[in-house]
Amino acid sequence: METSLTGVCSLPQTAMTPKTAGPPDGGWGWVVAASAFAVNGLSYGVLRSLGLALPDLAEHFDRSAQDTAWVSALALAVQQAASPVGSALSTRWGARPVVMVGGALTSLGFIFSAFAQSLLHLYLGLGLLAGSGWALAFAPTLGTLSRYFSRRRVLAVGLALTGNGASSLLLAPALQLLLDTFGWRGALLLLGAVTFHLTPCGALLRPLALPGDPSTPPRGPLAAFGLGLFKRRAFSVFALGTALIGGGYFIPYVHLAPHALDRGLGGYGAALVVAVAAVGDAGARLVCGWLADQGWVPLPRLLAVFGALTGLGLLAVGLVPAVGRDSWGGPLLAAAGAYGLSAGSYAPLVFGVLPGLVGIGGVVQATGLVMMLMSLGGLLGPPLSGFLRDETGDFTASFLVCSSFILSGSFIYMGLPRALPSCRPASPPPTPPPERGELLPVPKVVLPPGGPHSTMDTTC
Repeated sequence: METSLTGVCSLPQTAMTPKTAGPPDGGWGWVVAASAFAVNGLSYGVLRSLGLALPDLAEHFDRSAQDTAWVSALALAVQQAASPVGSALSTRWGARPVVMVGGALTSLGFIFSAFAQSLLHLYLGLGLLAGSGWALAFAPTLGTLSRYFSRRRVLAVGLALTGNGASSLLLAPALQLLLDTFGWRGALLLLGAVTFHLTPCGALLRPLALPGDPSTPPRGPLAAFGLGLFKRRAFSVFALGTALIGGGYFIPYVHLAPHALDRGLGGYGAALVVAVAAVGDAGARLVCGWLADQGWVPLPRLLAVFGALTGLGLLAVGLVPAVGRDSWGGPLLAAAGAYGLSAGSYAPLVFGVLPGLVGIGGVVQATGLVMMLMSLGGLLGPPLSGFLRDETGDFTASFLVCSSFILSGSFIYMGLPRALPSCRPASPPPTPPPERGELLPVPKVVLPPGGPHSTMDTTC
């Protein structure tokens, strides 16, 4: 008889991606984590190091710190505000092509900016074009990673988010060298080549279908962008707190290096301050990811605690006194390291808490919405910081005001539920061993309507 168990179970499947019993918690998921690591480094890592070029841009175009701060602020704001677009497109077309297109757009933005004749060209190139590319790349990648993990989800997210710190550690001194050697135009041109690597990173995002996924793509803007998630009280509380924290969280991305220069350090001393913050940031993301997955402390409480510590770290950075140019800047290095540790601990918790708030089926859309919420602060925070610097002569007031935003958002997080429902798939009960002399039951074979050679799916 032609219909054996092996033959029936190995019949060709349909073109649809087969659904798994739950997140595999490994396997290809670690490749996705490596891709997300690179995407994070080529987006936020580049943005954080880009602050080193702002003084050169201000001098070349003879503009104020507030005006040049809009270059990084627009790139950050567009990247986050347009993230729901990336999430919506990935729910329709899949994350792989969306991220690959985003990598090409980011690279084109840097290449265009290398030939800028005014700040407006930089606003369009780095702010609009590169920011849009980052929006298409980051949220779909991180949302895809969350779908691949359950028990080790926060650890995997933390591992991916260390790309930010690792990239900053390498790019900060490298970018300063490029600025000294080739000028800001040559540096931006080379960054265009570097950021093009986002495209092969997107090619590694293999689709994964899970139980609970909708059978058809969402229709209409409300469903496509996931705006219905705001009807949930817990997500609304989370959204408000995250928007406030975004007002201060990204200030060091733009103004940590200029702040170090104002405090009397040289160019490489400022790069060292950025690098120290990056090392603390990267290490804390892994440690906090492992800690959160142990379940010893509820995720919402960890989120509030590390959010508050981030605000206090930013406060310490702003209060560090000025030093001489020959000083190695010990107090500022210590404050930057403390800020990096706390900010790095906060980052994986923001995305790790989402599956418990919205469910695994809505995590991609929720990731895009979180990025959009943080963009509200990311758009206003750096220009406000630059304005305060122009008015007061240094960044002390900037860091103090922006740290208050982070502390306020952390306080709002206290309104989240103490515990969130688990998204881990339930383990099936183990099959009892057969009694002595008893045979195991034979699996039931369900043949397709067209016979054993039909190309339709079968159930074993």
